[in-house]
Amino acid sequence: MEKTRDDNGEEEEEENKPKNVRELRRRELGLSCMLNTEVGAVLAVIRQWRTIDPSIYLAPFLDVVQSDDVPATATGVALSAIFKILKLEIFDEKTPGARDAVNSIVTGITTCRLERTDPVSEDAILMKILHVVQQSAIRGDLLQRGARHTMQELIQTIFSRFPEINKDRDKSLNDFQDGDINNEMESGYGVRSAVDIFSFLCSLLNVVEVVDMDGSQVQTADEDVQLFALVLINSAIQLSGDEIGKQPKLLRMIEDDLFHHLIHYGMCSSPLVLSMICSTVLNIYNFLRRFIRLQLEAFFTFVSFRVAVQASSSLQLKEVALEAVINFCRQPTFIFEAYANYDCHIIFRDVFEEIGRLLCKHAFPTGSPLSTLQIQAFEGLVIMIHNISDHVDGEHDSSSSGPYPVEITEYRPFWDENFKANDSEDWVDHARLRKAQKRKIKIAGDHFNRDEKKGLDYLKISHLVPDPPDPKPFAYFFRYTPGLDKSMIGDYLGSPDELNLQVLKEFTETFNFSGMILDNALRTYLETFRLPGESQKIQRILEAFSERFYDQQSSEIFVSKDAVFILCYSLIMLNTDQHNPQVKKKMTEEEFIKNNRAINGGKDLPREYLSELFQSISNKAISLFGQSGQPVEMNPSRWIELINRSRNSEPFIKCDFDHRLGRDMFAAIAGPTVAALSAIFEHSDEDEIINECMQGLISVARIAQYGLQDTLDELLASFCKFTTLLNPYASAEETLYAFSNDLKARMATLAVFTIANNFGHSIKGGWRNIVDCLLKLRRLKLLPQSVVEPEIASTSSSDLQMHTRSDSGVIFPSYESSFDSNCQTSSMMSQFSHFLSMETADDSLTLGGSEFERNLKIIQQCRIGNIFSNSSKLPDDALPNLGRSLIFAAAGKGQKFSTPIEEEETVGFCWDLLISIALANVHRFSTFWPYFHDYLLAVAQFPLFSPVPFVEKAMLGLFKICLKVLSSYQSDKLLEELIFKSINLMWKLDKEILDTCCEYITQSVSKILIEYPANLQSQLGWKSVLQLLSITGRHPETYDQAVETLIMLMSDGFHVSRSNYPFCIDCAFGFIALKNSPLEKNLKLLDLLADSVNLLIQWSKNGYSDPGNNLSIASSTSSSSFEDNSKFNPSNFSMNLFIKLGEALRRTSLARREEIRNHAIVALQRSFTLADELDFTSVSCINCFNLVIFAMVDDLHEKMVEYSRRDNLEREVRSMEGTLKIAMELLTDVFLQFLKPLTENPGFRTFWLGVLRRMDTCMKADLGGYGETTLQELIPDLLRKMITIMKEKQILVQKEGEDLWEITYIQIQWIAPSLKDELFPDEDL
Repeated sequence: MEKTRDDNGEEEEEENKPKNVRELRRRELGLSCMLNTEVGAVLAVIRQWRTIDPSIYLAPFLDVVQSDDVPATATGVALSAIFKILKLEIFDEKTPGARDAVNSIVTGITTCRLERTDPVSEDAILMKILHVVQQSAIRGDLLQRGARHTMQELIQTIFSRFPEINKDRDKSLNDFQDGDINNEMESGYGVRSAVDIFSFLCSLLNVVEVVDMDGSQVQTADEDVQLFALVLINSAIQLSGDEIGKQPKLLRMIEDDLFHHLIHYGMCSSPLVLSMICSTVLNIYNFLRRFIRLQLEAFFTFVSFRVAVQASSSLQLKEVALEAVINFCRQPTFIFEAYANYDCHIIFRDVFEEIGRLLCKHAFPTGSPLSTLQIQAFEGLVIMIHNISDHVDGEHDSSSSGPYPVEITEYRPFWDENFKANDSEDWVDHARLRKAQKRKIKIAGDHFNRDEKKGLDYLKISHLVPDPPDPKPFAYFFRYTPGLDKSMIGDYLGSPDELNLQVLKEFTETFNFSGMILDNALRTYLETFRLPGESQKIQRILEAFSERFYDQQSSEIFVSKDAVFILCYSLIMLNTDQHNPQVKKKMTEEEFIKNNRAINGGKDLPREYLSELFQSISNKAISLFGQSGQPVEMNPSRWIELINRSRNSEPFIKCDFDHRLGRDMFAAIAGPTVAALSAIFEHSDEDEIINECMQGLISVARIAQYGLQDTLDELLASFCKFTTLLNPYASAEETLYAFSNDLKARMATLAVFTIANNFGHSIKGGWRNIVDCLLKLRRLKLLPQSVVEPEIASTSSSDLQMHTRSDSGVIFPSYESSFDSNCQTSSMMSQFSHFLSMETADDSLTLGGSEFERNLKIIQQCRIGNIFSNSSKLPDDALPNLGRSLIFAAAGKGQKFSTPIEEEETVGFCWDLLISIALANVHRFSTFWPYFHDYLLAVAQFPLFSPVPFVEKAMLGLFKICLKVLSSYQSDKLLEELIFKSINLMWKLDKEILDTCCEYITQSVSKILIEYPANLQSQLGWKSVLQLLSITGRHPETYDQAVETLIMLMSDGFHVSRSNYPFCIDCAFGFIALKNSPLEKNLKLLDLLADSVNLLIQWSKNGYSDPGNNLSIASSTSSSSFEDNSKFNPSNFSMNLFIKLGEALRRTSLARREEIRNHAIVALQRSFTLADELDFTSVSCINCFNLVIFAMVDDLHEKMVEYSRRDNLEREVRSMEGTLKIAMELLTDVFLQFLKPLTENPGFRTFWLGVLRRMDTCMKADLGGYGETTLQELIPDLLRKMITIMKEKQILVQKEGEDLWEITYIQIQWIAPSLKDELFPDEDL
C-alpha cells in the first residue's frame, strides 16, 4: 500500500491558507455523502446479484480506492461499500467473474492511494481496509487465497513497523504529558491495526468445520485455517520481535488468549498443527519469554510432555512433540534458563529434569536396530549433554562450583524469589540453595506419606521451617510438593489445633480466585487435597475457602462470606446428589434454586447465577475424593488461576550459562543419562551413532569431573563391561578373540583409558575397573613393553637421572612432570573419529601385520603409561583412589589366578605401578601415603588374604620408595615415619620374608646407613633400619655386610645420637649374641660399645637436650628393665642410656663363649671407668648396681650352679666360675669407685647388705661333684679390700644410732670368719 504526499511547497501553502483547507474538506465530505447516497440507491435497485459479474459494480468503488485525486473521506466510503458487498455475500465462488473480482479487490486495496491528510483520517481508512481483508478471509477457497495474500502483506507491513512505532513512542515521551501520550499511542493506526489483526488471527484458531462421522455431524477445528493462522502469528512475532512486548494489549493477548488456544489445541491436534503450535511457542520463547514463565511451563506440562509419553499418542505425534522439545534444547540458553526458572523453584515443575528424563526414556533401546524415535531422542540427549559440557568448564572463572549437594545450614523461606540475574554471585548461590531446599522438600514428602510426624520433623531438621514453627512454610509444603497423599493433607488442614488452623489459612491464601465463578474456584481448591469425611473438618476447610473467595470476588453477588459458605455446602450436596449412583431421585434445578433462597443476607442470589452453577455441577462432578497421581487437565478454571498467578509472579529470568549450575543440572539426570548411553552403545550397530555415543561419553566425563565422582565411576563401570576384558568366565584365548573381533570392545577400551588419562583426578571407585582391565591386557600380552614411559621434558642436566626399570616393564621416573590442567576435548573426539575411520575393511587390510599387532597399536593409542607417569598431575584427594585400586588388586581382591606364577607376576606388576606413582609424587608423599598405609592395613584384614607373594613384592617396592625418600634431606620427618610404618607392617605379616629377601633388605639398609644416615631423622626410622639390619644380618650371606655397616656407623660416631643410640646397642647385641659369629667382630663391637660412653659424656657436658623425646625413646627400646623401670628420671637421659648400655653388656656376659663373656665384663668395667664423668647420683649408682652389676652376678652364679648339676660340664662350670670371678672383681671396683655417692643414699644400709649377701652366695657356692669353688679364695680378699677402704673413709665406724658396723661384723662372721679378727680386732660381741 502506498501513500502519496504533496511536496514541501504545497505543505507550506496549506499551512498558510487554513481557510481554504477547511472549505476543501467540506466539499470532500459533501461529495462523499452524495456518493454514499447514490451507492445505496444503486444497491437497492439492483437484484439478481449472483448472475451479474461483480466487476461491473465493484469497478467504480475500486477506481475511487486507487485514485490519487479522491479525498480520504471518499476512499473510506468506497471501502465501506466493498465491505458491505462482501459481508452481505452478494456474490460467491459460483458467480461468473468472481475470481477476477476478488483479484481486483486485493489489487485495489493493496494499491490504495491517499492524499496528504490528518492521522485520524488515515487510521479510519486503514481500519476499513483491514475489515475488508478480514471479511474476505472467511469466504470460499477462491476468496481466501486473495484474502490470505492480503493478510500476509498487511502483517508484513504493520508488524515490521513495530521497532519504528516503539521508537516514535519513546521519542514522544519527551514531548507530551502522560495523558497525551496514551491518547496518541492508542490512536496510532499501527498498534490498533495490529491488535485487531492479532485478535482476528487468534479467533481463526477456533474456526470449526462440520464433518460427517458415523452418520452424524460433528464440529471439529478447521486445520487448514488453523495452520494459516499459526503461520501468520509466527510471522507477526518474528517481524515484531521483542518489540511486541512493549504493547500491553498485544502482550496480554499472547499471554492469555493465544497461549490458551495453543495449549488447548496442542493436546488434541494433528502432527502438522502440533508442529506449527510448537514452532509458535518456540518463537514466543525467543522474543517474549520474560512474560510467559507460567504459560511456558503449562505448555510443557500439558502438551509436550503429555503427548510424548501418552500411550494413545501416535508415533508421528510423539516424534513431533519430541522434536519440539529438542528444538528448545538447541537454543543456547534454554536448558540453563529452564533449570534456573523452574527446577530451582518450589512452585514449579522440574522442567529441565523432566526433559532430560523424557529424552533418556525415549532413547533407551529395547533391541536392535534403533527406531527413529529412539535415534531422535538420543540426538536430543547428546545435544543437551554437549550444551552443558561446553559451558561447565570454569577454568577461566575465579568462582568455584562449590560443594554438591549444597548444605542447608539455616532457615530461609523457600518460596520467595528475591534474586535477579544481574547479581551473578548471589543469584547462582541462591538458585543452588533453592534447588537443595526443593530436593529436601521432596524427601520430606516421601516421609510424610509414610508417617505425618516424621515428614514434618524432617522439615525442621532440614531447616525448612523456623523454630518456633511458622505456618507459611507448612502451607507451601502442602500446596506445591508433588506426590503428597491428598487424604493426609486434608486431615491435617481440617484439624482444630492452632498451628493447623494457621496453616489452613496460609494454604488457602496461596490461591487466586479472581475472575472465577464459585464452582470453578471450588474445583480448583479441592483438587489439591481430599476433603476429609469428618463434618467439623469440612466446615473449617470450607470456612477458609469462603473467606478467601469472598475477598477476591470480582462482582458484588455475595454480601458476606457466610453466603459463600452456605452455597459451598449446597454445591457439595448437589454434587453428591447428581453423581452418586445410590441416589435414585435426583435434585432438579428448581429444587436447587428453592433450597438456596434467602441465603445472601436474607435475599436471593440471582437465578441465572444459581442456574449456571447447577448446570455446571450436573454436567461435571467436583472431585471430592480424588487421590494423588491422577492426570490433571487444563480446564478453564485452571487457566484462570494460571493467569492470576502470572500477574503476581516474577518474570522469566533471562540468563547466560553459569558453570556453577552446570554440574548441578547434570546431576539431576546423571543416572538415566549414563544408562541410556550405555544401552545405546550396546544395541547400536551404526558407526555414526557409536561415534556420537563416544562423544557423549566424553562430555559426560567432562561434566562429572566437577564433583560427580559417583557418576564418573558408574560410567566407567558400564563401559568397562563392553571391553570384554572383565568376563570372569572367559579364558584368555576367548577374551582375546572377542576383543579382536568386536569394534565396540576396542572403542570402549579406548574410551575408558582416555577418561582415565584426562579425568583421573575425579575418578574414585572406577579405578578398580580400570586396573582390572589393565591387568587383563597384561595377561593377554597386549601392553607395551614399558608401561610407564619417562616424560621427555626440558630439564637441566642435574635433573636428568637414570630411570630404573622393573621386571614387569615399569619404568620409574626420577623427576616430576609438569602439570597441565587443560583437557584436550577436541583431540579426544578426533581420536575416536580417526579410530572409526581406520576400522573399515579396506583400511584394515592396508594396516598390515597380524591381528595381535593391530590390537597392540590400538592399546598404544590408549596411552596407558601416561596415567601413571603423569600421576603427579592428580590432585591430592584423587591419588589415593588410584593407589587403593592397585593395592587391593595386588592383594588379589577381584582377581582370579590360574597359576602361582601368574599371581606373582600380577602382584609384582601392581607394586611396580605403585612404586612408579610414589616416586613421581615424592614431593607430596606425606599427603597420600597415609591413605596407602590404611589400605595396606585393610588388606591385612581380608578374610582370604595370603601374604605370599604380596608381602615380598611389597618389601621390595617399599624399600625402593624408602631409598628415594631418604636420598635427599626432608624437612618433615613424617615422610620417613610413614614409609617405615608400612615396611614394619609388611614384614610383621610374614616374618619369613626377612629370610627370603634378606640380601635385598640388608643391601638397602646398608645403603641407607652408609650413604644417607644424615637424612634419618625419626626414632621410628632408626629403630626400623637397625632392627632390620640386625635380623637380616643373621644369615651367613649377609652377616659381613651388616656387621661392617654397624661397625662403620659406631666407629664414626658422627651419626650416633641420643635418638638412635638405644637401637645401636640392641643391634650390636643382636650380632654379638649370634652363635658361631666371628670372634674378632664381636670383640670389636664390645669395644665400640664401651667407647660409646664417651658420647654419653659429651652429650651430658654439652647439655644436649631433646625435650619431650626422652620418654618416647625409652618406650621404643627393647623390652628390658630400661623401659619398664619407672624409677628413672627422664631428665637425666644420658644416665638412662648408660644403664641401657650396661644391660646389654650384662646380657652379653651370659654368652656361651668365654672370650665374649669375659670381654663383655671388661667392656662393662671400662664403661664404668669412663662414666665417672657422668656425675652419678646416689640414686643412679644404686640403680646401676641393681639393674646391671647385681643382676649380672646373680645370673652368672645361677648359670654356674646350673651347669654344676649336669654331667660332663666341668669345663663349662670352671669357665663360668672364672667369669663370675671377674664379675665379682668388677662389683668390688665399681663399689669402691662410687663409694661416696653410694653412702649418701638413705638406702645404703640395704644396698650394703645386698653386696654382702652376694659375697656370701659366691663364698658358699656348691659345685657338686666338680669340687670346691675357687671363689672362696677371692671373696675374702675382696671383702678385706672393701671394708678396709670403708674404714679409712670413716664410713664403717661405730656410731650411735647406726648399726652398719654391727651388721657388717655379723655378716663377716658368716661369710669369712677368718677375717673377723683382722678386720674387727677390738670387737667383742
